[in-house]
Amino acid sequence: MNPKLLQEIGLSEGETKVYLTLLKLGTTKTGPLAKKANVSSSKVYKILDRLEEKGLVGHIIKGKIKHYKAMEPKRVLDYIEQRQEQLNQKKELVKQILPELEQQQKIEETEATLFEGFKAVTNQVSNLLDELKSRESYYVLGVGYGETPAIRPFFTKYHKKRQQKKIKVIMLANHNERDKLVEPTKKLSEIKYLPQYLVTNMSIYLYNNKVLLAFWTQQPKGLLLESKEAYDSFKIYFDTLWKIAKN
Repeated sequence: MNPKLLQEIGLSEGETKVYLTLLKLGTTKTGPLAKKANVSSSKVYKILDRLEEKGLVGHIIKGKIKHYKAMEPKRVLDYIEQRQEQLNQKKELVKQILPELEQQQKIEETEATLFEGFKAVTNQVSNLLDELKSRESYYVLGVGYGETPAIRPFFTKYHKKRQQKKIKVIMLANHNERDKLVEPTKKLSEIKYLPQYLVTNMSIYLYNNKVLLAFWTQQPKGLLLESKEAYDSFKIYFDTLWKIAKN
């Protein structure tokens, strides 16, 4: 048989060796047992004590010397049932202390960073490409050029760099930009268009468990949220709008 099967139910490697050897030897002293099981004499006593506690080994005394024997293999089932009962008891204990553990858990705060000005916001958008690896993707909701004159030249260079890095964008663009997107945007991309009533000067970028909100007004502003919960929430919002957007 495969000895590892006994280890999977909770016996150590040494306990497995000693138990299987006792099955073969029958009643024996520790000397022959340690030699046959290939464990040291100093360890065999401790191993036998643990096996006796588990109900898998017994002993008798002959001439003031302990002789050990393996209990019937069916006792292995008793041992498993005992372990299961102990696990159930521990499970109930955990249930009792779970509310207290949850109260003690540290709530991770969302890290938020505010950016102001054209350069600051566009730098953060550019950082997105630096963080993503080749052939990775990101999502953007509310693509438009807003009220910032320099935004179109910026995104022309930005999407050329994105193509060079082979990064894909999945994009929900504003309805009024359908025929106005800078040409490099259309490569390595999936694009749908939001209905007119959802058009906004805000773009939301989703990548690497981060959310970047960029407001393309005359004085652009940005807010970066580094939070998986924030990312997951906005991703649900994105997926919902993706279903109603038009190609």
